Amino acid sequence: MCITNPACCTVFGTITDRTMRVSYTNIWYYCLWLKDFRLHFPRATSFAAHAYKRLTGHLVTTLISRNRGDLLLLEQWEDSPSYHTKMSAEPVRVLVTGAAGQIAYSLLFGIAKGDVFGKDQPITLILLDITPMLPVLDGVVMELQDCALPLLREVIPTDKEEVAFKDLDAAILVGSMPRREGMERKDLLKANVAIFKSQGAALEKYAKKTVKVLVVGNPANTNCLIAAKSAPSIPKENFSCLTRLDHNRARSQVAMRCGVPATQVKNVIIWGNHSSTQYPDVHHCKVNMAGSDLACFDAVKDDDWLKGAFISTVQQRGAAVIAARKLSSAMSAAKAICDHMRDIWSGTPQGEFVSMGVYSSSNSYGVAEDLIYSFPVHIKDKQWKIVDGLAINDFSRGKMDATAAELVEERDTAVTFLSA
Repeated sequence: MCITNPACCTVFGTITDRTMRVSYTNIWYYCLWLKDFRLHFPRATSFAAHAYKRLTGHLVTTLISRNRGDLLLLEQWEDSPSYHTKMSAEPVRVLVTGAAGQIAYSLLFGIAKGDVFGKDQPITLILLDITPMLPVLDGVVMELQDCALPLLREVIPTDKEEVAFKDLDAAILVGSMPRREGMERKDLLKANVAIFKSQGAALEKYAKKTVKVLVVGNPANTNCLIAAKSAPSIPKENFSCLTRLDHNRARSQVAMRCGVPATQVKNVIIWGNHSSTQYPDVHHCKVNMAGSDLACFDAVKDDDWLKGAFISTVQQRGAAVIAARKLSSAMSAAKAICDHMRDIWSGTPQGEFVSMGVYSSSNSYGVAEDLIYSFPVHIKDKQWKIVDGLAINDFSRGKMDATAAELVEERDTAVTFLSA
């Protein structure tokens, strides 16, 4: 009899560390890859089997249940390749700022259960928020503990940058100053420059130089630029801002128009700023219909919609969500963050590209230098590369230039505050 047969037995174990207790059921699943694994059946009718296995500094107690009058003794579990891959890898240290907010609330579960960094990759989550939000953050920690997620090794809530940014592998900077009623745009930029200058300096001082930084808090492009400028020893290529939400919105709109799943739509592009000036471009988009890839314009068969209502719908989608639910996008933003970071970690499929706000240096599309501008990118080995050589018509050029002009204005205003 083999433990890979779920009818044979059920195994229960516990892991306890400083921050949480995680219960496991059906550990037979982890043994699927183990060859020649067998269970031995003692003749005695009463037997207690306790297997203590070392698990990256933790002790695992495995209690084997009785089956058909015998107690099953689990042997060789520690020899399973899956055991070592899932349970012994060094945890990835991931920071989420604004961790008591609604985007983080939708985001953290996906990260902790392996949707971003891999199904075999243990995670240490560091949750940063301002001091008044710490009681709320305690509730978030309790919920993460109560999820009993196998990959989540530790959760560290804090309001201190020196704790939050220490030895990071990934930083997801969600928290920012929202625009308040009566606030001028320059006042919003000034407040966020202070936040992201401080966080950039903390990255510079405490994080690994290989850290991958995703800026989500708006204005995301310019906040990302400020953070990167404040961390001069970390490669600029390690910084990016979120335009994947806009990318996903554009993809979904085309899919709904064509009556196909969103997975059948690829290579939409978001150019420029994560704002109402962004340009959702489908001139290079392909839609798979009945097994064949069609150009988006051929699949949709409505040029006026693609050049008009489609663009404005994607540009104004965030405002439409706020008008409908009285809160900003959270679930869709969290999904986009997961998509963005997963692609950085795992790469993009051959022949496909995604949209990402990255440094504009040496781009081939005539976009001004020293901006964080959304381009189409390929990703391999955790390095992005702007897709070169795409044809740009006059319609697209005008919209790309307009969103670049907005980013230049934002940058120039923000830099004055950066040096103050």
